[in-house]
Amino acid sequence: MTVLRTTRGSTWRNWAGNVTVEPARTVAPSSTEELAAAVREAVEAGLPVKAAGTGHSFTSVAATEGLLIRPERLVGVQRLDRAAGTVTVAAGTPLWQLNRTLSAYGLSLTNMGDVMAQTVAGATSTGTHGTGRASASLSAQITAVELVTADGSVLRCSADGGPEEAEVFGAARLGLGALGVISALTFAVEPEFWLQAREEPMAWSRVTAEFDQLTAENEHFEFYWFPHTDRCVTKRNNRCPGPAAPLGRVSGWIEDELLSNGVFRAACALGRAVPATVPGIARVSSRALSARTYTDVPYRVFTSPRRVRFVEMEYAVPRAAAVPALRELRSAIERSGFRVSFPVEVRTAPADEVPLSTAYGRDTAYIAVHMYRGTPYRAYFSAVEQIMVAHGGRPHWGKLHTRDAAYLAEAYPRFGEFLAVRDRLDPDRVFGNDHLRRVLGS
Repeated sequence: MTVLRTTRGSTWRNWAGNVTVEPARTVAPSSTEELAAAVREAVEAGLPVKAAGTGHSFTSVAATEGLLIRPERLVGVQRLDRAAGTVTVAAGTPLWQLNRTLSAYGLSLTNMGDVMAQTVAGATSTGTHGTGRASASLSAQITAVELVTADGSVLRCSADGGPEEAEVFGAARLGLGALGVISALTFAVEPEFWLQAREEPMAWSRVTAEFDQLTAENEHFEFYWFPHTDRCVTKRNNRCPGPAAPLGRVSGWIEDELLSNGVFRAACALGRAVPATVPGIARVSSRALSARTYTDVPYRVFTSPRRVRFVEMEYAVPRAAAVPALRELRSAIERSGFRVSFPVEVRTAPADEVPLSTAYGRDTAYIAVHMYRGTPYRAYFSAVEQIMVAHGGRPHWGKLHTRDAAYLAEAYPRFGEFLAVRDRLDPDRVFGNDHLRRVLGS
């Protein structure tokens, strides 16, 4: 038996700092074989097992008092197949490393979210997505999964296998860590392309009136609305023939680092200390960013640095419900006296067929709300959640919400199929925890 070095009594915190756990053991395997051995040893010791990436989930989905598997040594591209248009990458590889490696080979993912610090397994297991008219989430771009199951065996699955394998593959693309510990993922990739970004301030009235048109006319459209104002910032990303016209080093630093991170952090801290200043700060913030257009490789356009720490709730609603839900949200903020320093983010995704995808079976709009770390958020998030639930919303799996298995079983047509796969792969709930018991049931 392979015996791995483990640490004891170490504390793990997520990125936002709202989840803290002290697992009995922590291990960082460097291969699938070591990962499998770690799972077997934990099971023999009667310990539950969870894997934690970089902690960008705001929920306790990765929390455990048993064995915590850390991914920092399970990294790197394992295989790149140009003919098949795929890349296989170890589960702990951060997205920034995958993106830069692909770019060095003239390749790219089709779509991605705006944060690159996550591991590939953590991002896909909780349904990380960007925005897109026709291109879906990271999980929908997976073509094969390798994971270690509860008996320590290694399972490899893809859509090309038999019916049972295909069923496991569908569930494992977005599995919440409930089916096993992912050791490697294979993604579809394509030749790298130029992406032109057009960022522009826009009035609330125009964005909401033209939302359907803006979504239809652009490959990737999103916007941010600043509460307490009638102003939004829009971003339209579309493929173009080039040439590259990247952001200037100085101008990019001023907007993306100084204003969007440094000054914004100070403004949020002031708003937390003196809530009455928030509306005024929002009016200034909404006018701080100017229009700009630039062209670059995809990951430099899709992603941006996020250094201001916050907590977040995000709901996926049917595309047609986006504007009505937003109008109700604005009215709720105005009536309640909430002081909201973070903008509300709106993105879209096409319908997909991943069983637990928030976009399963329907064209989707995402509405995300944030609060600066350390600021009271529960009343605001509760009000938002009531609105989103009334519109048939599905909560993002990695962000704060209060929904339980009974609600989610109604929200996801294939919820029961996912549970059946879980029962088959992990009948003893080796990979369970309190959070999964709430959202998936026993």
